[in-house]
Parts: sequence; structure tokens; C-alpha cells
Amino acid sequence: MIKRYQNSAGVMTRIADLVFVALSWVLAFPIRFDFLRGAAFLPNYPDSPEKGYYLALLPLILLLWGTCFQFFGVYHYQKVIRRSTEIYTLMRAHFSTLILFTSLTYFITEYRFSRGVILIFGFMVLFLSWSYRVISRKILRELNKKGIHSIKMVAIGEGRELEFLIAQLERYPEIGIDITKIVGPQEYTQALDWVRKIKPQSLLLSLPQEQSAIVNQIVLGLKDESIDVQIVPDYSRYMALGASVESFGGVPLIVLNSSPLFGYRALLKRLMDFALSGIGLLMLSPLLVFIGFMVKLTSRGPMLYRQERMGLDGRTFGMLKFRSMKVDAESKTGAVWAVQNDDRRTLIGALLRSTSLDELPQLWNVFAGDMSLVGPRPERPVFVNKFRHEIPNYMLRHRVKTGITGWAQVNGWRGDTSLEKRIECDIYYIRNWSLWLDVKILFLTVFKGFVNRNAY
Repeated sequence: MIKRYQNSAGVMTRIADLVFVALSWVLAFPIRFDFLRGAAFLPNYPDSPEKGYYLALLPLILLLWGTCFQFFGVYHYQKVIRRSTEIYTLMRAHFSTLILFTSLTYFITEYRFSRGVILIFGFMVLFLSWSYRVISRKILRELNKKGIHSIKMVAIGEGRELEFLIAQLERYPEIGIDITKIVGPQEYTQALDWVRKIKPQSLLLSLPQEQSAIVNQIVLGLKDESIDVQIVPDYSRYMALGASVESFGGVPLIVLNSSPLFGYRALLKRLMDFALSGIGLLMLSPLLVFIGFMVKLTSRGPMLYRQERMGLDGRTFGMLKFRSMKVDAESKTGAVWAVQNDDRRTLIGALLRSTSLDELPQLWNVFAGDMSLVGPRPERPVFVNKFRHEIPNYMLRHRVKTGITGWAQVNGWRGDTSLEKRIECDIYYIRNWSLWLDVKILFLTVFKGFVNRNAY
């Protein structure tokens, strides 16, 4: 049902966007140099620039906006259903592409294009593209109300998934699904009779696994009917990170709890980690040397402390920290968490831990590829083996690289705080990962992540 909406509305939206981009670029020049010539708030040009330079850029502009809109998910159905998400995605994609385009024109040519033309173009594209979406959505809703664009559907089943789907379809009538009848548990034996009586174009089945025999009976009973059958699999109890459907050799595969970081996403995150950690190591090198000197000066033992931690897919690595505790800190207790006013800390260790400065050497772990700047915090294997049996979905946090900072840390869940809340934050981060979320977490870390009352 979503593919139908994508095919009917998505293709037209792609075409409309390219038309609006081309139209805006062509009109921005005369608007700036004819209609707005002499405006007090714009610089005065004695002669108009050569229009040919601007028209020559049109193929590049169409390629950039078409590619970047696709890359940022402007046409992805999950981002075009909710209006707030749709406008956010559109604005983010458009302004990011505008910045990229402006940078390219600066570096690839000595000719300086008018900032006024680029500004007018930018606002025109956003206004026209968003207006088209609002108007087309309203038109689709009106057509669906009159039954012109909608299809009849019969829903058979029960449970939260079905209730959620029905609520979403009613909330977004532009999708074009008219649920004519809901067949509940008391009517399962008459389900086929209802379908043959109503003659819907689509059938939605959402039954628990215990009712698989009924699903089998209905599907086999309709094998000679021209009806689309859509089945909601009863796997919600297993889906902490979500699910996706793949096809291999024509065989459908339901993939549960897969990591969102693969392919180009993993590459982009790695490039950001590599670049920012390298810059961080260079810029902070005087501070790193100073802290190392103070650690060595104020206590016996090495400057750095290498501790085994568990990272991506359960692999272990040596995580680096400035040593903040005495050399024999765990000789009597074994592996334990730090506590408030811990007497195992060195003279400078309390300051390093409360300000998180002891974590700075992990920039090298990020640079080397063992960690990421942002991700769930790595834990010691001895604690992982304990928590994995006590906390549901604990091991799912290892589906991505561990990080220096994370969603849990910027929300205050660090130190001796609720492990369950931390896991909730880690799973939220993995399910909703994007480069922009990483940037947001890094930004919040500067203001909320270093100094924390639970850091000791």
C-alpha cells in the first residue's frame, strides 16, 4: 500500500522538484538584475552579468539537487508521511545542497556568481517545492474522500500492530486506503465470506503466530482471486532495532535488529570519525602532553591506562585513558565500577574523571578505527557477560561501534545511574542514527557531556 502511494505521488514529486529547481534558477537572474535592479538593500551593478554563465550551470544544478534530495531521503516514504518530518527533511536537504553548490562555484571557477541570484534561487526552490507538497496532499485527500483515488481494503486480525496501522491510515488519507471492514477474532470463520462479499482490492492480515492456520486458510482460499494480500508478521516482540524485508533469489527474508550502519553510511561515519579525531589529536596535543606530564608527576605508574573493552560485534580492544587511579587499584576488589569519593583515585585523578579529561586519549582509538566519536559507551567484558543475562536487548548496543560520547551521556545517564535507561538511549540512537544526530550529540557533549555530577 505504501509502494502504491510512492509510485503515484513520489514520481510526480521528483519531476516537480526538478522543474521547480530549473524554473527558479532561470527566473532568479531576471528577478535580481531586472525586477530588483536599484533596490536599496542590494549592491548596485552598473552592467548586468553575462546570463550565459548562469544558464551553463543548469545541468550541474539539476544533477546536484536530484542526487542530494535522493541521498537525504526526501522521497523516502517514512519521511514524507508526517508533515513536520517532511518539511524538516526537505529544508535540510535543500540548504545542504545549496551550501555544497555555493562551495563548488567558488572552487571550480574564478567567475563569482551573484549572491543575490543564489539567495533568490534558494528561497524560490523551497517555496515552490513545499507549496507543491501541501497542494498535492490536499488534492489527494479530496480525491480519496470521493473514492476517485482510493482502494477498498478489508483488515483481518487483532493486536497493537493492526490498531496502529489503521490509525495511521486514517490519519493520512492521502495514501488512498479505505478500510471498508475489520474482521475481528469472533468472525475469523466467516472471513472468506466477508472478502467475497465486499470484493476489496486489498486484504490486510494481522494475526498472532498462534493463528497461523487461519492465515494459511485465508491465503489459500483466495489464490484464485484478484486481490492484493498484505501480511503483518507477528515479530514485534523480537524487534528492538526494527525489521526490514529483503529478497534473495526470489525468497523473502525478514531481517530483525540489523544495524543501520553499513555501506555508504558506515563509510561516511568512518570518514567523519577519522577527520575529526585527527584534527582533535593535533589541536589538543599540547593539552594531552600537559595532562600526561601531570599524571606522571603526581603519582607512580604510567601516564596512560589501557583497559580491555568490548566493541563492535562483541570484539574486544584496548581502550586508552589517562590513568586516574592507583596502579594496584583493583588488586583487592577485582573489576568494580568507580564510586563517589573513590579512595583509589590519584591526586589529579578526581579532577580528570569529573571533567572527563581522562577520556581524551580515546581520540586515538577513534582514529585507529576501534571506536567512534559517537556511540554506546564501551564496557568491560566481565560486566558485559553479567549484564547480557540481566538486561533485555543489552547486546544489541554492540551492533554499532562504541563511542567516546553518546545519547545516554548527553542525557545524563552515566556513572552509577540506571543501566536500563542507558540501554534505552543506546537503542534509540541505533534505531534513529544519522550523521546529523551524531553532530547534535557532539554539540551537546561540549555543553553537557564533559562535566557531570555522575562522573567520578
